[in-house]
Amino acid sequence: MLIYINSMNIKDTMTQSKSNRQVFSQLYRELEQQIVGQQTLVQRLLLALLCDGHLLLEGAPGLAKTRAIKSLANGLEADFHRIQFTPDLLPADLTGSDVYHPETGSFSFNKGPLFHHVILADEINRAPAKVQSALLEAMEERQITVGAASYPLPPLFMVMATQNPIEQEGTYPLPEAQLDRFLLHVRVDYPDKQASRKILQLVRQETLCALDQKAPQDAEKVTQQNVFAARREIMQLHLAEAVEDYIVEIIEATRNPAQYGQELSNWIRWGASPRGAIAIERAARAIAWLAERDFVTPEDVQNVVPDTLRHRILLTYEAEADNITAQQCIDQILASVPAP
Repeated sequence: MLIYINSMNIKDTMTQSKSNRQVFSQLYRELEQQIVGQQTLVQRLLLALLCDGHLLLEGAPGLAKTRAIKSLANGLEADFHRIQFTPDLLPADLTGSDVYHPETGSFSFNKGPLFHHVILADEINRAPAKVQSALLEAMEERQITVGAASYPLPPLFMVMATQNPIEQEGTYPLPEAQLDRFLLHVRVDYPDKQASRKILQLVRQETLCALDQKAPQDAEKVTQQNVFAARREIMQLHLAEAVEDYIVEIIEATRNPAQYGQELSNWIRWGASPRGAIAIERAARAIAWLAERDFVTPEDVQNVVPDTLRHRILLTYEAEADNITAQQCIDQILASVPAP
């Protein structure tokens, strides 16, 4: 009888796993139809959601960064809020503030926009440091502290930020402590010619629907229960000890680059924190899960290393003077560290 019950539990787990994967496969296809020519961007959006992490998108204007985040939020059973970051933004504009009521002589807390599930921090690098610091506690501890009281954020909480690498006037570099709290830093590039043609067709169709006042068909939304169940399945995937050692070795190469080549030693000033290793493992697990595998491969690790380490490696002044990029460092690390 005990064997029968265990078999039933395994069968139920496999059925639930298949169901969750189908749900996210459908969401993936829907996002690809709305965000044309940006398959990597769509995949990284789902990785951030599945890994319970935050996402930083960097790219020129007009590359569908904001549209992609809004499309993901529309596909979820979750509250969405957009915050336009500007130089005159105040921390209370994010967190909320205590309001005094003179008729009762008491204070009450008015929640700010950070108390939604999915936050779009548009042009995040346009706000000064005091506003960026207001995000630090929210992104890591998942709570807001105002005065002497702390308020928990929703269990499903994601910050998806965008920044423009071209315009530097009126911007503030994000501090390293805040960058480290982003699971992924994704560079968004221009679509190819074929995708550009599809974008024109998509925009024409959307314009005609708007002129004809035709509401778009609402697809079935992904529930928060689906998200939490998928996260549990991802953490239960098999990760071989050799692959785990591979992740640790990659992180070690950023911290002690001299052991992996003189070039890396000349390029890297500071390596990745423990969050870097955690980000690689979780993102690699999510890649394997989306590929409908029950185990993580070295190729999964290599797939996510650039976006998980790009913002966690600080270059030397000599490297910056020679126009060496973090991507070149990562490529050299992957070439120097043998895969299992």
